Amino acid sequence: MRKAFWSLAVVLSCLARPADAAGIQLFNHGPDLTGAIWYPCEAKPKDVEPGDLGMAVDYGLVGAKDCPVTRAKLPLIIVSHGYVGWFGGHHDTAAALADAGFVVAAINHPGDNVNDSSRKDDLSSFVSRPTDMVRLLDFMLKDWKDRTVVDPAKIGLFGFSKGGYTGLALIGAAPDFGRYARGCTDASTFCEQLRSGDIPALAQDARIRAAVIVDPIPGFFTRSNLAAIRIPVQFWRAEVGIGILDPEGTARVARALPGKPDVHNVPAGHFAFLAPCSPQLRAALPRICTDTPAEFNRSAFHREFNDSVARFFHERLAEGN
Repeated sequence: MRKAFWSLAVVLSCLARPADAAGIQLFNHGPDLTGAIWYPCEAKPKDVEPGDLGMAVDYGLVGAKDCPVTRAKLPLIIVSHGYVGWFGGHHDTAAALADAGFVVAAINHPGDNVNDSSRKDDLSSFVSRPTDMVRLLDFMLKDWKDRTVVDPAKIGLFGFSKGGYTGLALIGAAPDFGRYARGCTDASTFCEQLRSGDIPALAQDARIRAAVIVDPIPGFFTRSNLAAIRIPVQFWRAEVGIGILDPEGTARVARALPGKPDVHNVPAGHFAFLAPCSPQLRAALPRICTDTPAEFNRSAFHREFNDSVARFFHERLAEGN
């Protein structure tokens, strides 16, 4: 009990520090594994230049670039971004987790990211996404230059939107593509692919011990396939919907999750879960930076959101859990 108390006290003191004070490394491991790694660091953070990220717009990402990794036995969180997103879409959450003692790794999903959207609406992107995350986890545990700081028994996952779909599939909920196909009434390429071809089994990974699933695409999941999930889940959903991300669908998924998931309902729209926008990003992409309702304060919400995510992972990945 005493060990658990002091361990929690440490994480709470870390959460009290300003976010985005983390170390950050950028990596490019082959043609299809590009992203960033956040980790605890005592150095002073600086702005990370958009060009260093391969981006034309300043997303407001800061950190201590290439700060030495000095700690050991750290839990690891892997991050799956949303539709046409990028590895830094949740940079404030990643930095807050790093400040709380985690290593966080995120990639650009090939063919479904802001720099390459060639497969964003193709069935292949839904099939390959879980495999992308297995490859990321393999890289972090086997090939990352600082891999010895990671505790391989303490692995978590954070998935948002299409990344929430990815996360649910990866932790055991085999998507019901037939169910989704029955709801397809248009002639889109995606619907045609669903109706015409055999779909291989998606990758799953038993190394993941806890997951935060944020406003996932709900149409692939039922009580039956969600019942296969055997790890703790924290589930976040927006109460204001956009298109296929409807609040009724995510509420149905929340009710169908097995066990006792930690469910949070947020009175805002889908993009509220993305990092608060820099002024340049707000001007360039107002759609993802404008919250509904207008009085919703994304920055204030993210202080609560990031703390809650860090607490969940700390509790579920702590020693002896």
